[in-house]
Amino acid sequence: MRVIRTAAAQLGPIQKAEDRDGVVARMIALMDEAKRQDADLIVYPELALTTFFPRWYHADRAEADHWFEREMPGPATAPLFDRARQHGMAMSFGYAELTPEGRHFNTSILVDRDGTIVGQYRKVHLPGHVEFDPERSHQHLEKRYFEPGDLGFPVWRMLGGILGMCICNDRRWPETYRVMGLQGVEMVVLGFNTPSVNGQRGSEGLEDRLFHHRLSVQAGAYQNATWVVAVAKAGDEDGHPLMGGTLICDPNGKIVAELPGEADGVIVAACDLDETRFGKETIFDFARHRRPEHYGRITAQTGAVLPE
Repeated sequence: MRVIRTAAAQLGPIQKAEDRDGVVARMIALMDEAKRQDADLIVYPELALTTFFPRWYHADRAEADHWFEREMPGPATAPLFDRARQHGMAMSFGYAELTPEGRHFNTSILVDRDGTIVGQYRKVHLPGHVEFDPERSHQHLEKRYFEPGDLGFPVWRMLGGILGMCICNDRRWPETYRVMGLQGVEMVVLGFNTPSVNGQRGSEGLEDRLFHHRLSVQAGAYQNATWVVAVAKAGDEDGHPLMGGTLICDPNGKIVAELPGEADGVIVAACDLDETRFGKETIFDFARHRRPEHYGRITAQTGAVLPE
């Protein structure tokens, strides 16, 4: 058995006025609770250090730069790394990254038990739009404030297994899981900030949003025989509701733990990475069953091309 006791650490709402120090203190409290439950790895949400700022429109996009981290760890996040090191706990969390070259990414990292950053991922599938859209009930300006990730979907050897990352909207795209699956991924960790209502279709509310969330995660887990740990930032941020749905899904696509509500909280599950082997060696034995000679359209085009 190769068991990782994995903590999914949901954050409740972070208001626009809250500072990094207060958020990090909440993250440390969740880590302490995870330690009490003997966790080896703790996973936090997308943009864990701030409110979901892409809902706010700035005509000068540089006015949003104060939401971004210029170094990791930095002064505000160093206590989180220190506590993880004290606990001997690995972790993953998301944040807005501003590189020394002035590039902006929606990023997440994997940090080993000793506090070393061993992996970095930059969100590939950015949802939303670039300019202010008066037709939407709320703005979703990720395409304004971030550029698409440039690192692909790598995986890393860590905690005795093979781990990968993705972020929020990535979970809805089967290619995300498949690229990692083709590298033997055994656990995918992902954070998300998902509005409780579709800004372009008001009839698509919380029930439908949670259904699509679970559907995407469970399908990705099953079709690639991997654990998936999906962690929300949830609750009402300055009048803008985000859904919960923090869960841990096994390699058969079954949810083994799910956190109710939209407040700060932790669920822990013992994730045996050897449970991935059956699926990888039978129905999803890629070496025996995949037929990539017929999949050319997947990488040759973006939009649909209709038949004549």
